[in-house]
Parts: sequence; structure tokens; C-alpha cells
Amino acid sequence: MYNDLEKRVIAFLEEIGDITILSAQTLFYSLKGNFNGKELFAQMVRVGVDSLPVAVVTAAFVGMVFAVQIASEFVKFGAGNVVGGVMGIAVARELAPALTAVVIAGRVGSAFAAEIGTMSVTEQIDAIYAMGSDPIKHLVVPRFIASTLMLPILTIFADLIGFFGGYLVAVYVIGINSYGYMDSASSFLKMNDITGGIIKAVFFGMIISIIGCFKGMKTTGGAKGVGEATTNSVVYSLMAIFVTNYFLSLILFKR
Repeated sequence: MYNDLEKRVIAFLEEIGDITILSAQTLFYSLKGNFNGKELFAQMVRVGVDSLPVAVVTAAFVGMVFAVQIASEFVKFGAGNVVGGVMGIAVARELAPALTAVVIAGRVGSAFAAEIGTMSVTEQIDAIYAMGSDPIKHLVVPRFIASTLMLPILTIFADLIGFFGGYLVAVYVIGINSYGYMDSASSFLKMNDITGGIIKAVFFGMIISIIGCFKGMKTTGGAKGVGEATTNSVVYSLMAIFVTNYFLSLILFKR
């Protein structure tokens, strides 16, 4: 007989295996083009357009707060001329992709889990199987593609807004020279920094959609189960995002 710890480890490994299988099936169907175009468009609006205001506001104020923290200290040591470069690198590499992913995980990933979880506990998923269809094609693939496509676009907006928010604070609040801010940004910031952040966003979009849909499809226990699936989808997505962010940073930005 297994003890409690062993049962937890086995359950965790089984869950990892199930997520891997779902990811492989979803990627296979996505590459084959087995999805509903109308549903895909609806999910792209949901993930991208509807999430744009909260992503932009988050990026703007995080950029402003970061500028307050670094600009004040850099000016004390006579390094105010590099604030723009540091700001640009920080936003492009880390702040924009990671924080946008966090926002989307909380707003969209939880919605995926709740919506599909409700379908699961009301036996709508079983009905799709009974009709000879595959819920992965109809439910998971459109959400997967939409998240994978729209998160990089949201990240680009976050790059621009976050950097501009930092510019406003650094120049008009801290008093850093406007030309020096932009000149240091153009000197420090490389295309690899921007593309690296966008590549991160692609992986984050995949993670959010897969975990949200997986938790939804595995939901049991009625309304309580839906609530637990929604919470777990956000928690697991955030953990996966932070872990993946570390390894992607090593791969993409290690000199």
C-alpha cells in the first residue's frame, strides 16, 4: 500500500503525463488545421481585444513604478544617463512578457477552466464524445491557438506602454534629460531583447491555455469542483510561467 506522500507523487506524475498528452494532441490538431474558425476568432477577441485594457494599464503603471525605483537611485550615483537603456531592457525582456502573462492567466486562463469545467460537470463533454466528436478539437485547440497568437501581440503593446510610462516618470518626475533617456535606450536595447520577450510570450500563451483547458476538462464535483479547477488553473499557470521564464531567460539572454 502507498502512503500519503507516495500517492501525492504518483498523482502529480499522472497529471504531468495527462497534460503532456493533451499538449501533444492539441499541437497535432493545431498543425493539421482541425479547428473551428469562427470559434478561433471569438477566442482571439476574448484573449486579445478584451484583455488589452487591463494589460495596458498594468504595463503602464509597472513601468512607471519601475522608473521611480531605478531612476531615483541611478541619479544619486550620477548614472541617470543609462536609465532609458535599463528601462528598455527590463521591460522588453521581463516585465512586459511576464506581467502580461500573469494578467492573462488570471483573466483568461481562469475563464477557460471555469467554462470547460462547467461543461464537464454538466456532462456536455461526455455528450461531445457520444456524438463521435473530439472536444479537444472544438474546445481546446481554438483557445490554444488564440492564446499563442494574441499573447505576443499584447506583449508588444505592453512593451510600448511600459517603456513610455517609464519615460514620463523619468523625464517629468525625476528630471532626467529626455534625449539622454532615449539615446541610452537606443544604445542598450537590441532587437534580440524584444524578440526574446515575444518568444517568451508565445510559450506563456501555450502554458496558460493548456493548463486552463486541462483543469476544466478534469473537473468533477459540481460547482465546488469548478471553483477549485478555476483556482488551480491560475496557481499552476503562474508557477509554470515563472519556472519557464527562468529557463527561457537562460537560453535567450545568456551572453
